[in-house]
This record gives sequence, structure tokens and C-alpha cells, in this order.
Amino acid sequence: MNAVEVVAAARRRGVVRTRSVSLLLFVAIVVVFALSLAVGDFPVPLGDLPGLLFGGDGVGRAAYVVTELRLPRAVTGVLVGVAFGTSGALFQRLLRNPLASPDVIGVTQGASAAAVVAIVLVGAGGAVVSAAALAGALLTGATIYLLARRGGVHGYRLVLVGVGVGAVLTSVVSYLMTWADVTLAQQALVWLTGNLNGRGWDHALPLAAALVVLLPAALVQSRALTGLQLGDDTAAGLGLRVERSRVTLLLVAVALAAFATAAAGPVAFVAFVANPIATRLIGGARAGLVPAALTGALVVLLGDFAAQHLLGAQLPVGVVTGAVGAPYLLWLLATANRAGRV
Repeated sequence: MNAVEVVAAARRRGVVRTRSVSLLLFVAIVVVFALSLAVGDFPVPLGDLPGLLFGGDGVGRAAYVVTELRLPRAVTGVLVGVAFGTSGALFQRLLRNPLASPDVIGVTQGASAAAVVAIVLVGAGGAVVSAAALAGALLTGATIYLLARRGGVHGYRLVLVGVGVGAVLTSVVSYLMTWADVTLAQQALVWLTGNLNGRGWDHALPLAAALVVLLPAALVQSRALTGLQLGDDTAAGLGLRVERSRVTLLLVAVALAAFATAAAGPVAFVAFVANPIATRLIGGARAGLVPAALTGALVVLLGDFAAQHLLGAQLPVGVVTGAVGAPYLLWLLATANRAGRV
């Protein structure tokens, strides 16, 4: 077997494993999604779910609990996970840095600061807070890019600039929280934790509409993403418009994180851990965007299910994802430091 055949066989094995892992992740999402609809203070048999959702059995208490209370929350959780997982994968692969995720480099802090300003200073709620979070994330992403672009955008420079901007925005949030009325501060704190409680179709539908546009854009740009991972000079030699492709990918990644944060708040570390988990499951150096998106959805669904039913009290989903993601961040920093990369 010559070298070309060896490479072709390796690629085929990679494609088969990626598809198999993606299928298993999808099945796991369906299982957890069904449990999210069935388990609660008012239990619903799993066998009744198809009739309630698709069979027209839309009358009665069970139908109301499933279709009006639990279904919008679960759908929002899936969409938020997909958006965060894809955003994290784009950031980490584009910048070739495992620390590059929207909740580390300041994008979600921008959304949080804007949302807290809307809650504390304006007394806003609902859609206004979501719109403010969306605008804050997009503005912060643009600011970080402009500050980091001198001489070309490099992974560690953008991370460092993002961490600095995020620290400033976190200070703004802390000041507003100490200054605000107790009731408004409590409302802002619930939002800052990352929460799916009370999420309805007014949260899920705008995010779904955004994903209809942003996910195909991310997939279309994935070929440019592969080229950019080889370095700017090599990518330019392959015919890529390096700066244009990078700006487009960063815009898509920031927009995904912005819409997800607007829907559910800054759910901690989902974007940070989704791509590394998907990569380990696939067993390759680079995971595709689809496994990362599915992993993000599964992380959010599992986190929300645990937060509702397994910890003795109902908690925001961000508490669980933060408890999982923070040790991983510390481990990553420790191992990177030993390897001399940080």
C-alpha cells in the first residue's frame, strides 16, 4: 500500500468515526431530551410523549406541562448548546488556542455587562435584556478584534486582550451589582448565572432563526478554517483571502455566542469544553463542527437535567456547567504550563 492509499484509508476511518460519534451524540441528546420532558413534579410516561407531541393528544394537564412548560425549555437548551458548542469550536480552531472560547476571551462578559446595565439602570426585562446582551456581545467582540489585530491576529494576543477586556467588564458588573437595589441585583444575578428556568418560545424562536443563518455560514467557511489552521502564509499560498476569511469566521463565532447568551444568559464553560470533548471522542487532532455542536447541546441538556432533578434543589444550569468546566480550565492551564506553552 503506497502513501496515497494509506492517507486515503486514514481519512475514511476518520470520516466513519466522526459520523458514528455524531450519531451516538444525537441519540444521547434524544434520550436526555425525552427525559427532560417526562421527569418532574408531574411525571409523564415516556410512552405518552409521542402522542402528546405528534399525535394530537394536546388536551389535559399532561399536554400543558409537556408542550407549554417543558418543551420550550428543552428546545432552548438544545439550541443554546449547539450555538455555544459551534462558537467555541470556531474560536479554538481558528486561533489555534484551547483557551479561546467566548466565555474566556470576554465576549460573554460583554453580553453580561450590557444585560446588567439594562436590568439595573433601566429596569428592563425579557426581550429588552436579551437585545442588550446581544448588542453587548457583538460590540465587545468587535472591540477585542480591533485591539488585537495590529500586525495580524494571533491566538494568544487575542486571548490576552480578551481576558483584559473581560476583566474590565466584570468590574463594571460587580460595581453595578453592589450599587443596585436588592431586587434588581437578585434578578441580574439569576441572569448572570445562566438559566433555562422560564424559557419559552419567545426565547427559542429568535435563536432558532439565527442558527438557520449562522450554522450554514459556519459550515461553508469550515474549508477556510482548515486552511487558516495551517498558518497565514500557507493559507494565502492556497489562495485564501486570509483576513477576510478570519473576520468572517470571528463574526460568525461571536454572533453564535451572542444569540445563545441572549437566550439563556452566559451558561458557563459550554463553549469551552464542547470542542475538546468532541475531539477526544473522535480520537483526532481536529473535530468537525457538527460533533462539537452536538456535544454542546448534550452538555447543556445534561447540566439542566442535573440542576433540576439530581442535586436536591432546582438550580440554574450555569451552576452545573461551571462546576464541570472550572476544573477542566485549571487542568488545562496546569498541563499547558508544564509544557511551556503558557
